[in-house]
Amino acid sequence: MQRKIAAALLATTFATVPALAGDGAEQDSRMAELEARLEAQEARILQLERQLLAATAAPVSPPRTQVDGQAGSVRVAGSPSPSPMPAMATAAPASPSAPALSVSGDLRLRYEHNGSDNDAPDDGRGVIRARIRAGYQVNDWLQLGAQLATGSQDDPNTTDVTLGNFNDDLEVSLDQAYAHVSRGGLDVWGGKFPQVFRRTDLVWDGDVSPQGLAARYRVPLAEGLSLGATGIYFPIDRSVAGPDSTMTGGQVELAADGAAWSAAIAAAYYDYRLGSVASADAGDFRGNLLRPDGRYLSDFDLVDVIAEVRVQPWDARWPISLKADYVKNFGAATGADSGYSAALAIGRAEEAGDLRFGYAYSQAEADAVFAAFSHDNINIATNYRLHALSADYAYRDDLMFNATLYLYRPDEPLHAGANDPGDWLSRFRLNALVTF
Repeated sequence: MQRKIAAALLATTFATVPALAGDGAEQDSRMAELEARLEAQEARILQLERQLLAATAAPVSPPRTQVDGQAGSVRVAGSPSPSPMPAMATAAPASPSAPALSVSGDLRLRYEHNGSDNDAPDDGRGVIRARIRAGYQVNDWLQLGAQLATGSQDDPNTTDVTLGNFNDDLEVSLDQAYAHVSRGGLDVWGGKFPQVFRRTDLVWDGDVSPQGLAARYRVPLAEGLSLGATGIYFPIDRSVAGPDSTMTGGQVELAADGAAWSAAIAAAYYDYRLGSVASADAGDFRGNLLRPDGRYLSDFDLVDVIAEVRVQPWDARWPISLKADYVKNFGAATGADSGYSAALAIGRAEEAGDLRFGYAYSQAEADAVFAAFSHDNINIATNYRLHALSADYAYRDDLMFNATLYLYRPDEPLHAGANDPGDWLSRFRLNALVTF
């Protein structure tokens, strides 16, 4: 660019040379004029060079792309909608620079062996579970989420599939589909969404995705201390001819976090109004006591209290955690109305090379919990005593191996059903879990 400017100016200058032919005085005059012009042109060239250098050194700002209200975030057309949570857990709103679409999932392969003294022959089976979830951050306060999972559509508390059935294809269903609004300390979910309560398997199985409308509000009280309140309206079974089945519930929790410890206590109340059971099957009743007409004998008005503490007395890889849960059904029609659990774990399973060991004991009477949504880790859903031993090894950040042994038997012989009241049953599981 500089050479082109100089060449153009010099060409203009030398074009005047023929006009210099003439007498000496006239030539001297024109020579002086030419020298003046050259000096002016050199000054002009120097000015242009400085402007050009300044323009070249200045940074060039890239154009900003605006997609779905997020600068610099581009979504591929036809890409799937995302998710949470995990699971499990509440997703934080994306920052303006974060991608709007997130996808995650897991695959679990399991071998399970069931044994007993007198109830039935020993049995082994292969089990698979696959889940994929996606979340789309519409803006800084609205997220849409969904999850596809294997498992029976009629069983809300498991996504496992037993391998067999002459190689039939796996059943897959839309396990979650929801909208999540997050504004300050308030979170609101609508649809079929991840679990919103602090929980243990005694009352809520980890695979249960509630539906309806839920909200949580959390406020900080002091450094490391917070107070939260969660509420839910949960439609369970709709009836055109009579009253619906619903649950309304709430939980209040106080949580504290320190440099090497954390603790929390939570109290919840779940009020089930079971007007319709038209859609219920044997997998939903699962050990709760029934009337002769096939309806539940008891109401379910559950008070559930959970306390947990985690300390790190040594290396960060070896924390100690303790969690206890007590539940009582104030709507029970019999004295079989309470249950409790306690779990101790040493270690963690978060990064490659981590180890964790655990022991848990739980006991639940026949109508202590609403069995349709409690755990299905063993064959007896209520009226049981259960010991559990577990070991976890994180081979990689995204690959974990687990071994778990359950030893259990009926609690109250009167409600043991087809199970031998004195027979200890066993269930041994080997799991390989891959996450992405």
